[in-house]
Amino acid sequence: MSTVKAAVLTAYEKPLELREYPALTEAGPGEALVRVEIAGICGTDVHLWLGQLSVPLPVILGHETVGRLEVLGEGLTHDWRGNPLSAGDRVAWASSIVCGECYYCRVKRQPTRCLSRKAYGISYCADTAPHLRGGYAQQIHLRAGTAIFRLPDDLPSDAVVGAGCALATAIHGIERCPVEWGDSVIVQGTGPVGLAAIAVAKQAGATRILAIGGPPHRLELARRFGADGTIDIAEVTGIEERRKLALAFTGGFGADVVIECVGYPDAVNEGIDLPRDGGKFLVLGQYANAGNISFNPHIITRKQLIVQGSWGFEPRHVDRGLRLLEIPHWQRLFADEITARFPLDQANEALETVKGWRAGKTVLIP
Repeated sequence: MSTVKAAVLTAYEKPLELREYPALTEAGPGEALVRVEIAGICGTDVHLWLGQLSVPLPVILGHETVGRLEVLGEGLTHDWRGNPLSAGDRVAWASSIVCGECYYCRVKRQPTRCLSRKAYGISYCADTAPHLRGGYAQQIHLRAGTAIFRLPDDLPSDAVVGAGCALATAIHGIERCPVEWGDSVIVQGTGPVGLAAIAVAKQAGATRILAIGGPPHRLELARRFGADGTIDIAEVTGIEERRKLALAFTGGFGADVVIECVGYPDAVNEGIDLPRDGGKFLVLGQYANAGNISFNPHIITRKQLIVQGSWGFEPRHVDRGLRLLEIPHWQRLFADEITARFPLDQANEALETVKGWRAGKTVLIP
C-alpha cells in the first residue's frame, strides 16, 4: 500500500479523525517497521482523549500493540531477550524508551522517571515524520532502542493485548509495594489494571482478595481472576458502608495491602482507610491529573501506613508479564478479557465503550 490509515486525536474531547499517511518502507539503524495486527484501548487513552494529560497534538494513540515485523533496520538482529529477529515475526514491545544517561536513569535507577522518556501513542506528534508512532494505525515505526519481544507461536496475541500495559504496570507496582505469601489484599477498581493486580497478587501468594468496583460483568471477571469477594459500588453506594464490609472481609483489621487501580482521586480518599495498622497502600491508578484528594494525614501516622506510588514499567516488567502469560490459566483469562473489537474507523466507538465501562478489554483491529 502507498498509504496507511490511522485514527488521530486532533483535539481533546473531540472525535478522533481517520487520516492517511505515506506508508513507510525503510528503517534506519536499529529501527523497525511493524504492520499492526491488534491494538488495545487503555484507560490512559481515555484520560488523554479527555485532556487530563498534556500531550503533543495531533497524536496517534495506542501503546498496547502486537504486529508483524516488516522491515528491520541495520543492526537490529535480536529482541530484548536475545532471540533472533526476522521479517514476519510476530512481536510486542515496551511502550516507552528512556535515555539511560540522565540523573534518574543512571544515578537513582528510576528509569520510569527518565527526563527524556517518551512513549508510543502518547509522546509523539503525528505531524512530525515518520508520523506513525502509535498503535491506532495500520503501521508503526519503532525507534532504535525499543525493547522488542518476539512472541512464541503458542502465545496468542489476544492474551498479550488482553493483558496490555496493565499487567506490566501491576507487576512494577507490586514489586515496589510487595504482596507477601498469605497476605490479604483489597483491590480498588476492576478494570484492566485492577484485574491484573488481582492476578499478580494471587500469583504472589495472597490468600484473601477483595475487589471493589463494577459494573457486574467486571466483578464477574474479578472473581474469575481470583477475587474471593467483591463489592459492587453501584449497589453499596456509601463509602462508610463499603469500609465496614471491607473490614469485615479482612477480619476487622483491614488488609495487609490495598491497591488503588481506579484512576479517580476519590478512590484514594476511600482506600487510605482500608489497610490494617502497619499495612501498605499502593496508589497505582492515578496516571492523569483528574484532581486532588483531601484525607486526614493523621490516618497515615496513626496507622503507621506505608504509602507507595508506582509509575509505568520497564522492559523487565514486560518480560515478566509475558512469562506469566505462558501459564495456561493466566493466558486464557487475559485472552478472554477481550470482549469488544472494533475496526480502525470505529475508534471513537471503541473509546466510548471503554469510557462507559461497557466491556472487559476493548481492542482495535486495523
